[in-house]
Amino acid sequence: MQQHVLLPVEAEGFVESLEILKLRDIGSPRWQKQHEYLEKLNMQAILNASANEDEFVKELLISREKIPVLITDLLTTEVWRNNVFSIIKKLDFSPKTTIPIYMALYHEATVTNLLETILFYKEPCEAAEDTVVDLLDFCHRKILDLIGRKEGGNVMMEAPTNASSSNMEDLSQQDDKLQYEIGIKAVSILRYITDHLESLPLSVATRMLNTHDIPCLLVQLIDDPPWCCMKDGKFFKYINGKWESVSAAERLQLSKLEGQVWIALFNLLLGPQCINKYSYNDHNKNQILKLRGFITEVLLDQMPSLCDLQRYLEQLAMMDPPAPKTAILLEQVPEIYERIVHDNEGKWGAIAKHQVKTVFNPSEDDMRQQAKRFAETYNIDVIENLLSDPPKCALCGDAASKRCSRCKNEWYCGRECQVKQWKKHKPACNIVEAAS
Repeated sequence: MQQHVLLPVEAEGFVESLEILKLRDIGSPRWQKQHEYLEKLNMQAILNASANEDEFVKELLISREKIPVLITDLLTTEVWRNNVFSIIKKLDFSPKTTIPIYMALYHEATVTNLLETILFYKEPCEAAEDTVVDLLDFCHRKILDLIGRKEGGNVMMEAPTNASSSNMEDLSQQDDKLQYEIGIKAVSILRYITDHLESLPLSVATRMLNTHDIPCLLVQLIDDPPWCCMKDGKFFKYINGKWESVSAAERLQLSKLEGQVWIALFNLLLGPQCINKYSYNDHNKNQILKLRGFITEVLLDQMPSLCDLQRYLEQLAMMDPPAPKTAILLEQVPEIYERIVHDNEGKWGAIAKHQVKTVFNPSEDDMRQQAKRFAETYNIDVIENLLSDPPKCALCGDAASKRCSRCKNEWYCGRECQVKQWKKHKPACNIVEAAS
């Protein structure tokens, strides 16, 4: 029987209460309540989509006009991470627990995941209205970050926790992994936007093609994918949220993520809203033509529709780039990110110092109350229903079969790792046990 996090009437109340919060409110009780609502809405949306059930969370977000609120919330968290969390990491701050800060960082992943789940459909993209341009720029930034990680040799692998590291060092490592996963989801969101360009303002396609040159960006993902790397002589690929060792015979098998990139390229080069709108020059023509080397018979067997793209590339190779267009184009520009930055410019340090003294340094009683709410939000039975893979050891990262008997939140592969991790796990474990 399919489990539910929320009933439709509960989801309706949660969606109705969603609001745009100020950046300085992050971590506050008001913000925490909204985070809990969004976390539950996200889990319910995933459950409905995976079970092919009535997707009432998506419908409620559309009918209550809350998708622009989600996008604004996402960008507020991104700006906070870039400008406030970066200061907090440099402060002499050793909190008893980093859970409140981690929740602020994790919030960006939660909202990204919810948007990825619902934007598969055309109606939510339309309901985003002007904010879809801001969402496009968010995806562009995250994909650039993915490319930068690969070029810098900083593609995240499953790194074991160091039992001697500080809580803030662990938090930075967790944040790094979260940002990688957000970048992966941004690729899917971008693909969904390209699916529905005919229903979006013309300026969205223009910004994709000629402002950000998304086709060339996607070629970089094909040419040097940040979800593939070598380690200890083995080839690894990031598939369905985890790194897997891939044999030589399986390397050419497309993952869902790689399929998303090819679909987005097809839409941007051959889609009705894009064809003949991409401004070619010698540079981007040569970049796009690199795709010919990747369109093999093995790829075409998996995605036969790419035969049309292959023919298009052969024609493009024989053409000279047209003269630059001189027509004046009116382009819709994103406003939310810049407005949030402008409203808080010069206040980053003050916000960081205020938050570490208040919301990120809770009292024992506040921590118990937070732990109780987290335990209610992250229902273990429902979360396990969402996971297709076994949990991993909190210390070494191997598959785990033993759970902490007190808090039931932490997993271990065996007694040895549990003992080594106990000093670090004990404060959070005591709080969760006391709350329950």
